[in-house]
Amino acid sequence: MTRSLPSSATASLNLPHARGLSAMAPEAGPRGLLLDWGGVLTSDVFVGFQIFCKEEGIDPLRVRDLFAADPDGRQALVELETGVITEPEFELRLAALLELGPDRATSLVDRVFGSIVAEEEIFEALRIARANGIRTGLLSNSWGIDRYPHDQLPELFDAVVISGHEGVRKPDEAIYEIAIERLALPAGQIVFVDDLPGNLKPARALGMITVHHTSAAQTLDELEQHFAMPLRAN
Repeated sequence: MTRSLPSSATASLNLPHARGLSAMAPEAGPRGLLLDWGGVLTSDVFVGFQIFCKEEGIDPLRVRDLFAADPDGRQALVELETGVITEPEFELRLAALLELGPDRATSLVDRVFGSIVAEEEIFEALRIARANGIRTGLLSNSWGIDRYPHDQLPELFDAVVISGHEGVRKPDEAIYEIAIERLALPAGQIVFVDDLPGNLKPARALGMITVHHTSAAQTLDELEQHFAMPLRAN
């Protein structure tokens, strides 16, 4: 089940609270759960890109291809994710690259993410894990540092690592080392979940257990095996 993310960066997600929790974390095995945001705790970002493109009247794969293969597009994204440029500056560059014109740059990122919704099953698993002694962390490449419900992050995560705050982004090994330090656990006791295989490789190299997220059901199956506990409310 999913619910729309807020249009405002600071609006409440109104996510469900874990209920009926009684399982205890196992004494052996991983003790930390580190999650990506977009595409793991939310619906598929690339599907969202396609919806945006169709609404703007451009090729459905244009945004994906821009960030994957266009040097100017990739550079703009890297600078946004590392906090070098602001969101409005990025919007102007993205609008130009998409040939939309400066008049359509305002709130462009809002429109890009307009169809993306919260993945409530993963949020529920996160709450259950934390309630049962698993340390939880967020490791996210940011599209502007204000695009997170900052007032809710402390109740969800023991450690928060957002690229725009750190000046470094996945897949740079340094950002994983920051996450390991803030979780205060050995890398081998941390399970990291990301939807991009390229972001998992450095985590594995540092010793983390990794899960390639393709669906909520698949990720929950793998996490329940790793943590040896149920992570679904019912």
